[in-house]
Amino acid sequence: MSKLTIAQLDLAKRRVFVRADLNAPLDHGTVTDDTRVRAVVPTIQYALKAGASIVLASHLGRPKGKVAPEFSLRPIGERLDSLLDQHVELAPDCVGAETTERARALSPGQVLLLENLRFHPEEEANDDGFARALAALAECYVNDAFAAAHRAHASIAAITKHLQPAAAGLLMQQELAALGRILESPEKPLVAILGGAKVSDKLTLVEHLLDRVDALLIGGGMAFTFLSALGHAVGRSLVEGEQLETARRTLDAARRRGVALVLPVDAVVADGLESAQGRAVGIREIPAGQMGLDIGPRTVERFTKALSGARTIVWNGPMGVFERPPFAAGTLALARAVAGSPAFTVIGGGDTVAAVTQAGVAERIGYISTAGGAFLEFLEGRTLPGVEALTDAA
Repeated sequence: MSKLTIAQLDLAKRRVFVRADLNAPLDHGTVTDDTRVRAVVPTIQYALKAGASIVLASHLGRPKGKVAPEFSLRPIGERLDSLLDQHVELAPDCVGAETTERARALSPGQVLLLENLRFHPEEEANDDGFARALAALAECYVNDAFAAAHRAHASIAAITKHLQPAAAGLLMQQELAALGRILESPEKPLVAILGGAKVSDKLTLVEHLLDRVDALLIGGGMAFTFLSALGHAVGRSLVEGEQLETARRTLDAARRRGVALVLPVDAVVADGLESAQGRAVGIREIPAGQMGLDIGPRTVERFTKALSGARTIVWNGPMGVFERPPFAAGTLALARAVAGSPAFTVIGGGDTVAAVTQAGVAERIGYISTAGGAFLEFLEGRTLPGVEALTDAA
């Protein structure tokens, strides 16, 4: 990687500003999924073992630039107490005289967790003055928040103008290595699987992947826009009418480049999301009054066959409304097929991670990204502000 990493820093007796993504779901003040919290623990432990003290910063939720007690990082700090097996002090704010005093009083081996960065509107505005105040809390900077690296926020971008060196944490390194392997030097054949609701959300990604993949499997709601573009009647299934011409161009581009663009041949249909059950029908047999809410068993077989022989697989987006049990079978079956492949497998996006977890195969996936938006933007070939801001490696 061309960016400085935490392993290249001399951390002994230094205060390290660690920007993490601790944006975990809460229920009445209790962390209900600590995946993102656990993900940053190795970086924290590495720095502490090297003799550093840590000023730990994150956002949580969307408090819209105002103090909102329900978005306090206190529950996150309590979870970190347990994961690190040591006390993590919560600062009263992320900036200000008292927070600065507490940060400067840290001894090696101690961790100070700043209160929610987004309690200040200057964070999302990438305000230079706010960034300067954050930078004053530490002596070097480590970004381990890949999931937020697509945001040009003060604690991610502007802070690096005032706090150097700026290095990638262990999680950031892993994310960049796994995704870089897909874009820069994938073992071929490379197969991409895309799902989710809307074509418009992933148009740039589709266009970027067509130059790199050997096959592209499209499921979920977005598949019906492509099927409609081919002339299929898809009942009340989700179709983005304004994207039909774009879908046709994409299909033509795939044909010209020799990329197998694989679409569903059957779907599980029902009257609506609240239906107690669905039934599988061929794509040409979707009733006018019903909608497709999952891929059918023949499509699962088709997609599984398309994965055979793949050496690299990347997947983002469920194949249907998998959070509803009647429409989960397709996504869960595909999760098991991906996990069973000998290929290097990478998945990203909250729904996709939830699907492989629900299918009980998460441990058999090569790499699970903690990111959603950043995962997609990186695969689209965009420059991420949080990566760009890091110090170049010598």
